[in-house]
Amino acid sequence: MVPAAKRAPARGSAAAQAPEQAAKRTKKTATRPAKTRAKASPSPGAKRAAVHGTVAKAATTRSSGVGAGARPPARTSTTSRGAVKQTAARARPPKRATTRPPRRGRLRVALEVGPKGKKVVAVAPDWPGLERGASTADAAIATLLSYIPRYAKVARRARLHAELDAITGAEVVERYQGSGSTDFWAISFAFSRVDGRPMSKGELARELALMRSCWAFFDDVRRRVSLEMRKGPRGGGRDRDRIVRHVLAVEQDWARKVGVRTPGDAVVTDDAGLKAYRAEYCRAIRSHHAKGQDARNWPLRYLIRHTAYHTMDHAWEMEDKDLTGSTG
Repeated sequence: MVPAAKRAPARGSAAAQAPEQAAKRTKKTATRPAKTRAKASPSPGAKRAAVHGTVAKAATTRSSGVGAGARPPARTSTTSRGAVKQTAARARPPKRATTRPPRRGRLRVALEVGPKGKKVVAVAPDWPGLERGASTADAAIATLLSYIPRYAKVARRARLHAELDAITGAEVVERYQGSGSTDFWAISFAFSRVDGRPMSKGELARELALMRSCWAFFDDVRRRVSLEMRKGPRGGGRDRDRIVRHVLAVEQDWARKVGVRTPGDAVVTDDAGLKAYRAEYCRAIRSHHAKGQDARNWPLRYLIRHTAYHTMDHAWEMEDKDLTGSTG
């Protein structure tokens, strides 16, 4: 009699079939192509290599500029066990544009500082045309605030005087570097972050209303001041008509940035021509805004505020140099 430990399994039993099935699986695996075997049972190292290869390919595509505008590739991070974890890349939403002071009664001010610190320009981004420069930030802000009563005539024409009258102080919301022209002229020649923010239709309408009010104020000043201007360092010996022509010529050159050209590229100075040109200028700005386009290399906010500033700066110059009623 054979001992129980040495007894062979009965033919057809599960114990007897196990070695046969294992042998069949080994033979089947051995005859399968290598590529199929790797796909069927990838090793942990192969998994990591495949994922890292995908990430590297995405990084190469992004650096070469291929697929611009496509969804950003997934970010990868490695856990403590070495497994690769993927998280979807999130695009930061654009900052909402605001055109109101952060606190009631405070004038928002952006400071443009020249690269050498010789001049600083205080810009009121909510009030196109209200900008003043000086040697220091404090002096620029003080000068800006002192011009609010003069700018009030513009705000009144746009029916925004109540908002301007409520201002009792200033709050600096941004400080950014200007250009060499900022140091030389004490005029804003650089773009702030506010300039690059998007505008709603309502905000654009407000900006254009103030720019048109600046034009109306300029026209009123040029009609009532004297032809001859008081001599001084600013503008040399220019008379009223030369100042007016300078303002209109420079502005109409900027208007080309939104596709507006005057007949024969001549400077329009007559009332009827100016009315038509200004209407076309505003229409072109609205069109660019609707399409999400800048004025070539200028943000639309900067185009509006710079047009308004140049208009107001020379209107105030003519007021200051006016010889009407002078006794000599």
